[in-house]
Amino acid sequence: MIFHLLAPLSDNFALFNVVRYVTFRAGAACITALIIALFFGPMLIRWLRAKQNGGQPIREDGPASHLLTKKGTPTMGGMLILLALTGSTLLWADLRNGFVWCVLMVTLGYGALGFADDWLKVTKRNTKGVSGKQKLIAQAVIGLLAAVWLTFLMPEALADKLALPVFKELLIPLGFAFPILAMLVMMGASNAVNLTDGLDGLAIVPVMIAAGVFALIAYLVGNRIFADHLQLHAVAGSGELAVFCSALIGASLGFLWFNAPPAAVFMGDTGSLALGGALGAVAVATKHEIVLAIVGGLFVVETLSVIIQVFWFKRTGQRVFLMAPLHHHFEKKGWAEPTIVIRFWIIAMILGLIGLSTLKLR
Repeated sequence: MIFHLLAPLSDNFALFNVVRYVTFRAGAACITALIIALFFGPMLIRWLRAKQNGGQPIREDGPASHLLTKKGTPTMGGMLILLALTGSTLLWADLRNGFVWCVLMVTLGYGALGFADDWLKVTKRNTKGVSGKQKLIAQAVIGLLAAVWLTFLMPEALADKLALPVFKELLIPLGFAFPILAMLVMMGASNAVNLTDGLDGLAIVPVMIAAGVFALIAYLVGNRIFADHLQLHAVAGSGELAVFCSALIGASLGFLWFNAPPAAVFMGDTGSLALGGALGAVAVATKHEIVLAIVGGLFVVETLSVIIQVFWFKRTGQRVFLMAPLHHHFEKKGWAEPTIVIRFWIIAMILGLIGLSTLKLR
């Protein structure tokens, strides 16, 4: 039995029995989220422009072109993604499923943190919002609560173990350290997407690609027959996350309509922190944490570019890149913004295909 907002239709009308199937509800969730985003997008953008005098503050030490092309663009567009994602998930997902509620908690919790950060930036008219220390503490608390919740939802044989994508029979027992690892996965993914979100449309498409990969993974891991055939570790109930991931794709597509160059709105930390946290939580729930590092390899590289830059500069006083994160390095080299964005999308697609290939490797 399932329970979602449209469940009464399947109980009373034979024609609506299709809503019992995860595959149908996943497709419907994607379309629903897209429609919600396209419908509410113009209204939200007008409201943000009215509330944000001057739009998102632009870094003075960033590329000079940003001061001209991006000045005045409103931020906090991630609210549109969260509205469409949450509304569609509640409409189509099984509301008795703990995985759905746990992932939603991480998504909205990180989104609220990002909202506070964006709000402080806009009201104070500078690029400093919530302090880095406060942000990390809040992310850690939310991530750890979700990690502990997920360990109780998983089968006992998998709850505290790390699965490897190629050596499928091998499980690494971590015991009480697993919730810490899971927390770090969510925090890392959240901050990685945040660092990547620096150009119009740059972060949202790789997020969609990763969400598409994990929609398939969630469906397969949640189905005992498919999981056994592919030698995946079955996690009963995780199949409902395919609905969540599909809603994420639809919401992101709707947001991209307004975020495509030249962007009418930026997602801000409201969106980037939430989307990264969502991907991290789904990866933990489906026991594919390492695959996330492959599928989201673009986010990993962007994060590493910042770490390397800071580390090397502090040691030598010299920079490895002209500017970090990496996409700004290519801007400094003279690449046009659309060129950087599309090439990074291509890399994200390739990494997504590599991640999918791990499902069959033995």
